[in-house]
Amino acid sequence: MSSQFDSSLSAMNKPRIVFMGTPEFAVGSLDALVSAGHNVVGVITAPDKPAGRGLKLNESAVKQYAKEKGLHILQPEKLKNPQFLEELKLLKADLQVVVAFRMLPEVVWNMPPLGTINLHASLLPQYRGAAPINWAVINGEKETGVTTFKLQHEIDTGNILMQEAILIGENESAGELHDKMKSIGAALVLKTVNGLSSGDLKEIPQSSIGNPSDIKHAPKIFTETARIDWTKPVDEIYNLIRGLSPYPAAFAYLDGKLLKIYKAKKEKAHPNLAPGEIETDKKSYLKFAASDGYINIEELQLEGKKRMNVVEFLRGYR
Repeated sequence: MSSQFDSSLSAMNKPRIVFMGTPEFAVGSLDALVSAGHNVVGVITAPDKPAGRGLKLNESAVKQYAKEKGLHILQPEKLKNPQFLEELKLLKADLQVVVAFRMLPEVVWNMPPLGTINLHASLLPQYRGAAPINWAVINGEKETGVTTFKLQHEIDTGNILMQEAILIGENESAGELHDKMKSIGAALVLKTVNGLSSGDLKEIPQSSIGNPSDIKHAPKIFTETARIDWTKPVDEIYNLIRGLSPYPAAFAYLDGKLLKIYKAKKEKAHPNLAPGEIETDKKSYLKFAASDGYINIEELQLEGKKRMNVVEFLRGYR
């Protein structure tokens, strides 16, 4: 490695950065750093996993991008593996940037002199946890955001560096919000790294923001979370559907088969049917009764079938 980077920061005031991430969401942030000329000396991502019928090894989105750019890649099975830790030390990072990666042990996040920063898809301290985008939509929030913060012992509790608010559209799905956050979050990561490089950023303890009793959480989504309860109000069901679209998708049952619902419209009206009962003309619409109206299905997937719009589904379903 070039000797010009032997000090903690380079002569150009560009820190040596190790980037950690796995899915497509993280690629935007890595690309922002690379495109801005930052010195990314290593990329840590998940090991390749067998996928599909042929069990062909599948590379993460971050690995694919890093290969294209000729970046140094590490794919540890275990983050406490002594060999990996030694390889990480040899990269002599000043700063580590984490976007959509797994939990880091202290020996990793505490290694670089400038610390380790993380991009979180909420306005911390709100929606700490594994599924902040989903829960913000499920709970009917009108606003969320992205936050960069310093990693410390407890998950998503470190000092805040920068934040940017994002409006949530009334009909916006979690998938659409995710895509919007990818680019806004990438820009925030770049601003944060620039601010840390210049020494201009001040850390804000999360304990100084708001009332702890008002904090909402974003736990992992389990199967039972995604099951639709038709006795609930239309607004609540509608928010669940868009909050879990496209993945893992809210679901109900139709003739004993699991039915995933990706897109729907809500109708506020006094239902003539009991909650969960169906009304359809067998051609153009299929709607379920809720406690105070109907959920009119637009895109769905019945167990064993492909995802399709409701007209296509009704044409083939008897």
